[in-house]
Amino acid sequence: MNARDPQAPMADMAGETVLAVGAHVQRTWREAIVPALVDYIAIPAKSPMFDPDWQAHGHLERVVRDAATWAEGRGLAGLRLEIVRLEGRTPVIFFELPSTRAGCGDTVVFYGHLDKQPEFAGWRAGLGPWTPRVLDGRLYGRGGADDGYALYAAIAAIEALDAQQVARPRCVGLIETCEESGSFDLPAYLDALRARLGQVSLVVCLDSGAGNYDQLWLTTSLRGNVTGTLKVEILTEGVHSGDASGLVPSSFRILRQVLDRLEDARTGRLLPESFHCEIPLDRVEQARAAAAALGDEVWKRMPWICGADGTPALPTTTDPVEALLSRTWRPTLSVTGVDGMPDLRSAGNVLRPYTAFKLSLRLPPLVEGHEAAEQLKALLEDNAPYNAKVTFMPDGRAGAWGATGWNAPPVAAWLERALGDASQAHFGAPVGFIGQGGTIPLMNMLQQGFPSAQMMVCGVLGPKSNAHGPNEFLHLEYAQRLTAAVAQVLAAHP
Repeated sequence: MNARDPQAPMADMAGETVLAVGAHVQRTWREAIVPALVDYIAIPAKSPMFDPDWQAHGHLERVVRDAATWAEGRGLAGLRLEIVRLEGRTPVIFFELPSTRAGCGDTVVFYGHLDKQPEFAGWRAGLGPWTPRVLDGRLYGRGGADDGYALYAAIAAIEALDAQQVARPRCVGLIETCEESGSFDLPAYLDALRARLGQVSLVVCLDSGAGNYDQLWLTTSLRGNVTGTLKVEILTEGVHSGDASGLVPSSFRILRQVLDRLEDARTGRLLPESFHCEIPLDRVEQARAAAAALGDEVWKRMPWICGADGTPALPTTTDPVEALLSRTWRPTLSVTGVDGMPDLRSAGNVLRPYTAFKLSLRLPPLVEGHEAAEQLKALLEDNAPYNAKVTFMPDGRAGAWGATGWNAPPVAAWLERALGDASQAHFGAPVGFIGQGGTIPLMNMLQQGFPSAQMMVCGVLGPKSNAHGPNEFLHLEYAQRLTAAVAQVLAAHP
């Protein structure tokens, strides 16, 4: 008798078992997860970048304790859960469940986070960041989809398999509270917990997106990110614009000149070639396949405003393939905040002493984040026009500026088959492959620490879910189906 191929999948779950797992997941979501997420959304557990007094406010501590209590209350055999705290750092939930498969020494790591982005303006009437509400199968509020659901979904997937006595490997969970600030606390925790992670052969990250709500989507790449504050100072205090304008250069105009070093304002192209990379051919082909499935919805799904003539505003491109590549493999600059400007009602005839912009520079997956942050700082600060005081201060801890993106390793045959089977079983459609424009710093860290591990990066951030912005929602049916699909992949782990 031949020995079993270690890369071959385990025997497929029988059809009735797949249905039972799906039903268990659906019931857990309806009866236990949605009520827990309603409570979670109501807590303004903003990430430390947006709430420097997070320790005094206690909101991060509250959501961590609530999630831990919920998980421990599910009664999973062998569950060991700990809230890990390193001095001066945001807390992390670490849980582990022993393997139920004889002779399996591998570990599957589940990842998510509980910290949130700030409120933002523009929520529809009756909705709000801390006002959870279920409408038309969607749970609205900040953080539910990005991605407070992750721990709950991970536990539900494991629980569904155990309830049906489906064998699975050892499972470990790593749930942080610093992701929306760039995960600057996470490396210290990975170092502290590395020995307890074990032999990691699969990472299931539940913090990503979906091209639509009709199939399972696997994330193939993530962009890196550099954020920070660009400040231009020209005076020590504001002065009468009638007296000074024409003599004193506007700090805003100087800031525009400085940004022109970085970006072509007409096209949006980033000028330094070091911020670009060659797009791998396999990612181009996957973008073509995703574009064929999604069509013009790639760009039409955005909430475009109508111009003066009543027609909608236009994107940078209406070519679906180019649109996908531009939002996943090309660097892009966004201004996400401003300081030094009074609101319109308080804007008198004063030439302001300074202007400050919060910048967000998205980087292609293969560009190193810290090096890009140092290059950006030098580019913006050197040779200031009019000898103004120009400073760029990247966010994050000193020496660890910028987050590097991630390009997924080749998908193993067993995982590709398992993903396809799970998508067909729970969505009735083939699995889709798509790059994402966001950043998950952990993925690059884990890829370096466990280079042979497979990566299942997926999530619920589909069309119009609008994480970070107003009217963020969690598509409940998609979340349920995704959870069941994760359970099926977990059962197929070799």
